[in-house]
Amino acid sequence: MARAADGLPTVQVVGPLYRLGEELAEAFRGVFSRETVDRLVEETYDLLAAQASLTPHLLTLTARFARQRLIDHGRAAGLTRISVPQVLFLCVHNIGRSQLAAALLDHHAEGRVTVRSAGSRPQPHIPATITDALGEVGISLARAFPKPLTDEVLRAADVVVSMGCGEACPLYPGKRYLDWDIADPIDAPIATVRRIRDDIDHRVRDLLADLLDG
Repeated sequence: MARAADGLPTVQVVGPLYRLGEELAEAFRGVFSRETVDRLVEETYDLLAAQASLTPHLLTLTARFARQRLIDHGRAAGLTRISVPQVLFLCVHNIGRSQLAAALLDHHAEGRVTVRSAGSRPQPHIPATITDALGEVGISLARAFPKPLTDEVLRAADVVVSMGCGEACPLYPGKRYLDWDIADPIDAPIATVRRIRDDIDHRVRDLLADLLDG
């Protein structure tokens, strides 16, 4: 059962989650049962509710993250058509390196690659230095938020790029794993964050070229 977040009574949670389940069950009709959708919606709400700072936008973010998880679940299970490679960027907190990498690859790929990011221990906020550094190169993180690492996003990925994720990332056969040794930009001055951004940018451009050539 979904737990109410601080300031959001349970009665205000049940109705919206039920309607979200209806909407997603219709969107994924023939792929997932209503029971599967409802279970994933409630689980997603609970995962995000643990990040207290997300409370004001919790239902909106639940809708977005639950849809992404269903897409990845369908992809991993071979229930939906796969048209482009999928890359997952991982770091511990999903507020620095993995957000930079995902935003940069998504920008350069222009739909030719599906991009995900997650953290083994996601933190509440993406620092202003990260959003500012990306804003300087014309990339917005307005829709981005820290996300926990879930099984289906790992199984759906063709390439998993770890940047200080430690031992939290299980290994699945048939996937390409990369380990990028990149400094942590969190709490670093903006000049350092810019250098890290540019380092990641070179790496994602090379990765994109390799994926498209392959």
